Amino acid sequence: MQRWRPAARLDVSSTTAINWKCNLLVLSLVQVLSTLGFGLVFPFLPLYVKELGTTMGGSLEFWAGMAFSMQAFAMMIASPIWGSVADRSGRKLMLERATLGGAVIVAAMGFAQSAEQLVFLRTLQGAMTGVIAANNALVAAQTPRKQTGFALGVINMSRWVGVAGGPFVGGLLGEYFGFRESFWITGSLLAVAALAVFFWVQEDFQPLARADQLGFWQNYRGLFTAPGMPGLYALAFLRSLGATIIVPILALFVLALNQGQEHGAVIMTGLIIGASAFTSAVSAVYLGRLGDRIGHSRVLLVSSILAALLYVPQAFVSDAWQLLLLQGVSGFAVGGLIPSVAALMNSWAPGGTQGATYGLDNSVQASARVVAPMLAAALAASIGYHAVFCGAAVVYGIAAVVAWTVAQRSTGVLKGS
Repeated sequence: MQRWRPAARLDVSSTTAINWKCNLLVLSLVQVLSTLGFGLVFPFLPLYVKELGTTMGGSLEFWAGMAFSMQAFAMMIASPIWGSVADRSGRKLMLERATLGGAVIVAAMGFAQSAEQLVFLRTLQGAMTGVIAANNALVAAQTPRKQTGFALGVINMSRWVGVAGGPFVGGLLGEYFGFRESFWITGSLLAVAALAVFFWVQEDFQPLARADQLGFWQNYRGLFTAPGMPGLYALAFLRSLGATIIVPILALFVLALNQGQEHGAVIMTGLIIGASAFTSAVSAVYLGRLGDRIGHSRVLLVSSILAALLYVPQAFVSDAWQLLLLQGVSGFAVGGLIPSVAALMNSWAPGGTQGATYGLDNSVQASARVVAPMLAAALAASIGYHAVFCGAAVVYGIAAVVAWTVAQRSTGVLKGS
């Protein structure tokens, strides 16, 4: 059996270095369009489940949780497979698959007649999409090493811009026009993103020689055993868990803060998600570039500590505007985690494995989104909605401990090694 060994890193040639900024511009647009589209449905998804009803029985909270969890579960299974295919067939092809496939499936959700049908389509969405992982892999493979933090920060800024705008626009659409239209608009935006990738994105793809290519399990076993990578994947899991644990109950929590009045609650939910996403977008580029200069592990440690501290007061809010303000502030800290983890992964992973690296990253984050709704439901049912925010603070506190160990591993950080 072939033993795992680190592959030689692909060098970014001068020709590629000339084009990587153009690619980054187009891929940033693709990221905005895709996350804007997906973000349209977040504020009202539990309310859409309520409107559809169920033919099998079960509570609103159960089917709302299933709508989130099954999408994440399918993505957790599919992402490593797509990542491995990307390293053999090209990352641009995977991005085309994710955007075009998502366009068709999400548009179909607007025709769902029951919660069961919606959950089924959400499961297909998780298996077919994965725009963020495909985008990260393509950017990491085409960007000069010294600019990786900046480039991944730009991509994640674009992601957060879309996430910020999507819930607000989706809240308006859901409030005044209905829920189904948002799914059709999302499908259209993803179709535009797919066309942009096909016509404007260039890829200088050079697969490893057949003798250097590893089997599927060898590839991923190598990633888990590469120095420093287990800690980074643990951070990816904790960051995703902390960011998504409040999402399944947020609309219902805002509804409770709004004295049970649905009018205005959808828009406020969109504003809260948008505020956090906007501040995360601002900090992602700045902290990504700062990490290129002072070390990404420093940024990781400080960001995770601040996130833990800033989530504690959110458990004690009594009005939706207070939550809006605190989510906006905590977004600055959360925005520093994604580009830092992604940049360190690109530095520490074996060369030529960007697809597998970020495919596994996407799978790990998706596994957190499987756990998050169940954990949120358990906390909300046993203690109350406020406890979910305490849970997020604990998650980020654990992330701070893991970030400390990552900082010890990083050359020149804390130990001065």
